[in-house]
Amino acid sequence: MSSELKETFGTAVSPAPPPPAALAAKVRTLVPSMTRSMQRVAEVLANDPAGAAALTVTGLAERTGTSEATVVRTARVLGYPGYRDLRLALAALAAEQAAGRAPAVTADIAVDDPLSSVVAKLAQEEAQCLADTAAGLDPAALESAVAALAAARRVDVYGIGASNLVGQDLVQKLLRIGLIAHVPADPHLAVTNAVQLRSGDVAIAITHSGRTTDVIEPLRVAFEHGATTVAITGRPDGEIAQYADHILTTSSARESELRPAAMSSRTSQLLVVDCLFIGVAQRTYERAAPALSASYEALAHRHDPRSPR
Repeated sequence: MSSELKETFGTAVSPAPPPPAALAAKVRTLVPSMTRSMQRVAEVLANDPAGAAALTVTGLAERTGTSEATVVRTARVLGYPGYRDLRLALAALAAEQAAGRAPAVTADIAVDDPLSSVVAKLAQEEAQCLADTAAGLDPAALESAVAALAAARRVDVYGIGASNLVGQDLVQKLLRIGLIAHVPADPHLAVTNAVQLRSGDVAIAITHSGRTTDVIEPLRVAFEHGATTVAITGRPDGEIAQYADHILTTSSARESELRPAAMSSRTSQLLVVDCLFIGVAQRTYERAAPALSASYEALAHRHDPRSPR
C-alpha cells in the first residue's frame, strides 16, 4: 500500500456537517487549538447562537473584529462546508435553547467545594460529555470501524497513560468474544507489533490530543503495512488523522486545575469503545455469544466460591 498521506487531511473536520446538537461540543473541544482570531468567532457562536445566526458572514466578522475569511475558516474547522451551513446549525441550536433543551453550563470545581458539590458537578460534566460525544459521533465511520473489527485477523490498540487504560478495556472485551487483540504498554513494542500487521488486520489509536507521538508512530506503521486504521480522538484535525482510515471523534469537558483533560476524555473514549464492542458482538453474535458464555463460566467460581469448577 502507498504510504501517501490522506488527501482529505486538513480540509474538513468530519466527512459530513455535525448535527446542531454537536455544535456546542465541537466549539468546546476545538477552541483550544484555534488561532486567537478564530477563537473570538467561536466564543460568539457558543455564547450567542441566535444572534450569530442572524448575522451575515460580513456582520459576524465585524462583530468579532475579524475577517470574512476567518469566519469561513472557523465554520470549516467546526465541520461545516461553509458559513451558510453553520448559520442553519446555529439557528437550530438557538431553537433548542429556547425550548429548554440546551446543554447546561457547569461551573469549575473549586478547591473548597464540598464533596456533595463535587459529585453533582462531575456527574453533570460526565453526562454532558457523553451526550456531546454521542451527538458528534459519525455513524458511517463507526459502522466501518465495526465492520473492520468484526472481520479482523488481529487487532492492535495503541494508547499512552489514561488512553492506554481505555485500550486495555477494549482489548479485554474483544478477547472475551474470541478476537485476537493486543494493547502494548511499551511504545517501542507498539511499533514492532505494528510492523507485523497486514491487510485484514486493524489498528486503533486512542489519543485525545491527536498529536501524541508514541501513538501516532505505531498507527503510521500499521497504516503503511496495509492494516485498517482507526483513530479515537478529540482532535479530528490533528496529526493522527493523516494515518486513520476512520476517525471517531470524542468530546471532553473544559480542562481545569482539578480536572485534567484526561479525566473527561476518558469518559467519552469509554463510550466509543463500548459502541465498538457492542457493534462487533452484534455482527459476530453466533461466535461471540458462546465465547462470552464460556469466559463467564470459566471465572464463575472466582466470583462465587459455591459455584462448581
